[in-house]
Amino acid sequence: MIKLIIDTDPGIDDAMAIFYAAAAPDIDLLGLTTIFGNVTTEIATRNALRLLEMAELDLPVARGAEAPLILPPFAPSAYVHGDEGFGDIPAQTPRGNAIEEDAADFLIRMAREHRGELVLCPIGPLTNIALAIQRDSDFVKNVKRIVIMGGSLEEGGNITAHAEANIYHDPHAADVVFAAGGKVEMVGLDVTHRILCTKADFGAIAAQSPELGGVLQKMSEFYLAFYETVGKFDGCSLHDPAAVIACSHPQLFDRRKVAVKVACEGEALGATLIADPSCRGEISVCMGVEAGGVKSLFLKRLALLP
Repeated sequence: MIKLIIDTDPGIDDAMAIFYAAAAPDIDLLGLTTIFGNVTTEIATRNALRLLEMAELDLPVARGAEAPLILPPFAPSAYVHGDEGFGDIPAQTPRGNAIEEDAADFLIRMAREHRGELVLCPIGPLTNIALAIQRDSDFVKNVKRIVIMGGSLEEGGNITAHAEANIYHDPHAADVVFAAGGKVEMVGLDVTHRILCTKADFGAIAAQSPELGGVLQKMSEFYLAFYETVGKFDGCSLHDPAAVIACSHPQLFDRRKVAVKVACEGEALGATLIADPSCRGEISVCMGVEAGGVKSLFLKRLALLP
């Protein structure tokens, strides 16, 4: 069983990933940290608390950075995830509150307490992880793996022609994280674009898991409608769930070892580029995926939810 923390900006596919982790018997979810991206950090924190409460999990949520390391803040992706992050589902106030520690300090402490065991899965911009690396020189040594949903080597971008959204929303932070080397893994568009979930799939999830699966089905209506506006009618990509599944089922992915840097200015802002390995350590980049296996696992686990 892996000890996992998800750094998240919920977000519809974030909700899918968190519910997957809640249901997976091979994941020990230790908490969530929040970040801007799909929504503001304030809304992300509220949504993270709500998702845990819906899944009946009593876990810490640590509020993260409000803005990128260097760039000015970006407007949230309301056209993709809705104004409140969950499509057309209205905002709901959680019963609980975030802990006093900010996200970076929480991650540093948890990495020390679970040295060599903690797997960190950031599925939003990488600001919190970069701050943890900058604050604690031992952070990267203490974690077991950092499995990132973001970037692409050959697939191009999804927010610009060059950049994937999570990397684009804080390229400087992403470059700090990729410079950390060997324990970093990138689950990007090269593989997530191959894993699709259709309207019928969400209907099947809701049929087997009426409560939480029904929530995901309702969220998916908005998400699938967005995909159709960009000419994709065969379903939505399982971006964030794929990264969580890569944490527990690495055998479903084929990886390439390569040094990666991030374009931090100009037209290519946010692009993940091959770097000189003599200048920084190599990371593992997922370039192939057993898409049917990942999707089957996703559907199977969600069927275990209430």
